[in-house]
This record gives sequence, C-alpha cells and structure tokens, in this order.
Amino acid sequence: MPEAAGMLDVLIQTLRDVLPIAAVLFGFQVLVLRRPIPNLRRVLLGFVYVLVGLSLFLQGLEQALFPLGKLMAEQLTQPQFLFDGAGAHPGVIGWTDYVWVYVFAACIGFSTAIAEPALIAVAIKANQVSAGAIGVWGLRVAVALGVATGITLGAFRIVTGLPLHYFIIAGYVVVIVQTTMAPRLIVPLAYDSGGVSTSTVTVPLVAALGLGLAGNVPGRSPLLDGFGMIAFACLFPIITVMGYAQLSHWRARRRRDDENE
Repeated sequence: MPEAAGMLDVLIQTLRDVLPIAAVLFGFQVLVLRRPIPNLRRVLLGFVYVLVGLSLFLQGLEQALFPLGKLMAEQLTQPQFLFDGAGAHPGVIGWTDYVWVYVFAACIGFSTAIAEPALIAVAIKANQVSAGAIGVWGLRVAVALGVATGITLGAFRIVTGLPLHYFIIAGYVVVIVQTTMAPRLIVPLAYDSGGVSTSTVTVPLVAALGLGLAGNVPGRSPLLDGFGMIAFACLFPIITVMGYAQLSHWRARRRRDDENE
C-alpha cells in the first residue's frame, strides 16, 4: 500500500533525525558525566514514543495540514468566490477584495497559537515561577492575538506585494520602544513567546497558507512572496505580550491610586 510505504519512509527519516539527539544525550551521560542512565527502560520507551509520534505527525502534515492550508488559500482567492459567483468581475482585483482571506488568516493564526503545545508548556511554567502573577490563559491569549495580527499582516503583504522588510523593521522598532517601557520581568518571556508561538501546529498551516496565497494571487511568486509569514508570527507576539504586561501594570497602578485617594 502506498500509505504504508510512505509511513515507513517517514519512520526511517525520523529515526535518522532523532538518533543524533539520542547520541548526544547518552554520550554526555555516559562519557562526560560518567554516570549510569537512570530508568533506562523508561527512557528508551520514551524515545520509541517520540519516534512514533513524530513520524505520525509528519505524515499527518503531508496528508492533511499542508494540502488543507493550500486548498483554503486557493478557494478564498478564486474570482468566483471574491465576487460572489458573478459572471463578470473587474479587470483589476484590489487588496480590499480579499477580506475573507484576512479573516481566515486571523482566525487560523489565533486558533493554531492557542493550540500550540510549546506555548501551553511555557505558559504553565511562567505561571508557576511567577506564583500566579502571569495567568496561563492571559499569556496564551496575548500570544494568540499577536500571531493572528502577524498572519493577517502577512496575508496583506502577499496580496499587496509590499516589501517584507518594511513590516519587519517597523515591527522591531516598536519592540525596541516597548522594551524600554515594559516591566523588566516580562521582557525575556515576551521575547521567548515569539519563538514558542511558531512550532508544530502553527508553522505547517501558516507556510501552506503563504505558499497557497502567493501561488494564486495574480502577480505573486511563491518563491519570492510565499515565505515570510512565519517571521510575522514570531514578531507580533513579542509586541502583544509586552503590551499585555504594560496594560496590566497600568491597571494595577491605577487601582492603587484609586485606593489611596
């Protein structure tokens, strides 16, 4: 069966990718630290779970997420959909005609970020370390809003053809200004949030969406315009997390001022 052969190929490739990680971990434990590996049977079983899980995940990406993201981009950019199935449509399609593309980009960015396992783990750890001062859901929603904003702007950039570096430079100028004003405790977490927001769930769909848009919007090249949306998804969570902290700090200070009056 083709599916079984494809799964076997993915399993072998994943084994090749995981073996160097295992070699480093086991090598340092045995050769550098010179200590036996605790719970060896449990550790080996864990590696088997990782191998099987990654293989199934990668196969799922190829069979579901990548094709689905590309298909949605194709359907949302078809002239028949943009103009409600009308037989005739204007010769030039403007960026305002792609409203549903922006809505879809925002929704897919928010939902994938909320479901991101890496973000969930970081949010839980941040809540524990801060003794509850940083809410799990507050951080997750702040990051998800940033990803949604970034993916929407990325879709807008592809539709309009504007240079990518304009958006990135402007975004990092905002980050630099915010860094000087945000509470110091939140700045490292905000910077990390940009990385954890683009992991196993977000990246495949975002990449497929970008390539699908660039391949179907007239005048765009998948190679030149299809990439870059992940950069938006990394940048804007930094802005929204620091903004969330600044807003919380301002509200707390205002509450204290009201109590003192």
